[in-house]
This record gives sequence, structure tokens and C-alpha cells, in this order.
Amino acid sequence: MPTHFLLTAKARSISLREVYCMGEETAWGLFKQMRWPDTNGTPICPKCGCVESYDIATRRKHKCKACYHQYSVTSGTILASRKMSFTDLLAAIVIIINGAKGVSALQLARDLDCQHKTAFVLSHKLREAMASEIKGLDVSGTVEVDGAYFGGHIRPSNLKKNRVDRRLVQNQTGKRRVVVIARERKGRTLTTVTKTEADGVAFVSKIVRPGSVVHADEASHWDALHAKFETMRINHSEAYSFNGACTNQAESFLARLRRMVEGQHHHVSPQHLHQYAAHAAWMEDHRRLDNGSLTHRAVTLAMAHPVSRNWKGYWQR
Repeated sequence: MPTHFLLTAKARSISLREVYCMGEETAWGLFKQMRWPDTNGTPICPKCGCVESYDIATRRKHKCKACYHQYSVTSGTILASRKMSFTDLLAAIVIIINGAKGVSALQLARDLDCQHKTAFVLSHKLREAMASEIKGLDVSGTVEVDGAYFGGHIRPSNLKKNRVDRRLVQNQTGKRRVVVIARERKGRTLTTVTKTEADGVAFVSKIVRPGSVVHADEASHWDALHAKFETMRINHSEAYSFNGACTNQAESFLARLRRMVEGQHHHVSPQHLHQYAAHAAWMEDHRRLDNGSLTHRAVTLAMAHPVSRNWKGYWQR
């Protein structure tokens, strides 16, 4: 019986021991190479584009020879104004990458010996950078669509006589959301967050290319897809796959997301659920890459992403 890829040595190409043994100078050099790959790590002024600069070695910053602007490797990126060392930043990314079903901010804070707030914001900045990889993309070919509800749990009363029907709107918290997914077979996974699964029909119609074959379950709101796509339906009360119709890959992703939310994070705010869904989609799409390649990809995305409008000064607002 062949060994699963994730169980082989090829899947482990970087470790925390390696990160901390390389030292701060080497970690800084890696960030520079990923920020400025076209010049092999030679700094480029983000203000005027000049490639000539003075090195301020004591502060790990650069001063442009043309406009005298001082900048660092993270200036203008989603990691701007960071206080954490480059070694700890790289270690944090490795820890998050190694968590196949995510890593809670509390666990990350304990591993890095930092505040929970620091780990929380850093994790969300990395999720935002990961989500930027699929911004503006669409899916085609054979596409599976589905949805799953998260949050809004109402704890039942102790006494049975005091319990209410938690399915009724008046007995809900209003925080329940659904993650709608469109997953291309052997392709990318695109997600959105809506209040009901029916609201996801517009999302699917927008990001699925014409001529694609869409697989969906028997929920009535997916009937609208027949007008635009060739659609195959599967009744899960009878079979998981029948006559070529199935949504098993979409269900597989939603299972990963549910294990991430319930097993690691335990509680996810509705306003942040879309980032957790994007993180799970990114991990699912790249699950066959070794952790070194995933770390390189994540750092490159962070270095190419501008300052976050959502997470800059989050705790000061």
C-alpha cells in the first residue's frame, strides 16, 4: 500500500528547529529575497523605485540614495509596523502552515511567547494575504457547490419545560452564517459568507464560467442554476454519488472547515468567518505541497500584499 504524501519525508522541508537555528540575519535575508525577487533581495525604494540605498545595519533598514526615504523590508506590506523579530515571524508562519486544520491564536501565542492580541492579528493578516491569491479568479469545468452553517448556537435551558424551538428565527442570536463554496475539480476553491445558503446562488452564478457543469444537492434554491449551467443533482438521502453526480469534494472542504472552527478555534465571529473560510480553502488547494513551499508561498503573498485596511491598528480602534 503506497504511503500518503503527507507521511513522507518530502512533505517536511522546513522545521521550527531550522528556523531558530538560522538566526535573525538569515531570516531577514529570506524576507528580502521574497519582497524583492526580481533583484535577488536587493532593496527597491517603495517611494521612488530607486535600487541604490544605504544600509542602516543597526536597525535593519535602508535609506534611498535618491530621495533619502528610510524603509524596511516590511514597509508598505501587510506586515508593516511589526514589532516581532524576523525569526519569530517566520516561525509563526511555519506553525500556521503546519496546522492542517488551523492553529488557534491562544496556541500560537503560547508557542511564540507573545500576547494573544499579537497572535490574533498576525494570524488574520496572514489569512488576508492568503485570500489575495484567489482574488478576481473564477472556476470552470466541473464545479461542485454546497453550503454549511456556522455559529449562532443557542444553549438549551436546563429544564425541558423551559426549552424553546431553536430553529425559529425569534429564538436565534442572528449570528448564524453559511459558508457557500464553489470548488473546481482539480482546481481552486472559492468561498463566500452569506446569511442563507440561497443567497449563495448569485455568488455561484458570478464566479462560475459559462459552459461549466455544476454539481449540487437537492436543495430547492439551486434550481436557479439550471437556467445558466448544465447542472447535475444528487440526493444525499439516497446516495453520496449517483450517475456521475456528487458533491464529495465540496463536502470534503466543508468538513475541514468545520473541524477547523469547532476543533481549533471553538468560536468564530461572523465578521471574520470569511477569512477562516479563505484560509481553509488555501490549505485545501495546496495540500499536496511540502511545508517549505507553503511557507515560501505564504511569505511571498504577505510581502506583496499592501497594508491591511482591516487589521492596521485593530486594537487601537
